[in-house]
Amino acid sequence: MALFLYISLKMWQEMAKYGRKLVEHGLVESNFGNISVRAGDRMVITRSGTALDEITGDNIVEVGIRDTSSLDMIASSEAVVHREIYRRTSVLAIIHAHCPYSVVESLLAGPGNVIVPVDSEGQYFLGDIPVVGGGIGSSELAKNLADSLSGHRGAVVFSHGTFATGRTLGEAYIVTTQLEHSCRVKYLYDLAVQK
Repeated sequence: MALFLYISLKMWQEMAKYGRKLVEHGLVESNFGNISVRAGDRMVITRSGTALDEITGDNIVEVGIRDTSSLDMIASSEAVVHREIYRRTSVLAIIHAHCPYSVVESLLAGPGNVIVPVDSEGQYFLGDIPVVGGGIGSSELAKNLADSLSGHRGAVVFSHGTFATGRTLGEAYIVTTQLEHSCRVKYLYDLAVQK
């Protein structure tokens, strides 16, 4: 069996498209965050340090979902987290971003708690948003996120950023934008109520 599946031009072009959108809309700074797509028992993920608005076929890597390999060294530092989410859910795409309002709301809520959207779209589309703890790229974070994402489309890592899932990168992107929108509305609402 070949070590690599064929990484199609369309696959990395989709990753590049959503990477650019994340940066253009202020959902992540260029060299932070990561994107992955499941391909059978493997995943294609951005390499460590990849600028999400400059993704090419050269800065993504294919690694196993069931096992680790030497290629994990060049994959995103969050590969262990993506791997665990794919192992324990049926999602096919994951976007990790550093959305500013989501991070602020996670700091206010604290790990192990939830962010409760005040906007109708967030209430309908997301429900309560889990805030999970765990170190960046740690097995603890991988477990906590996989637990949360088995029942939610998105979650926020305490003081770090969002993880959003979908059947496609388009769906994961929509979840990312909805998480940030709901957190922004909640932040502004809470400010207004305090006056």
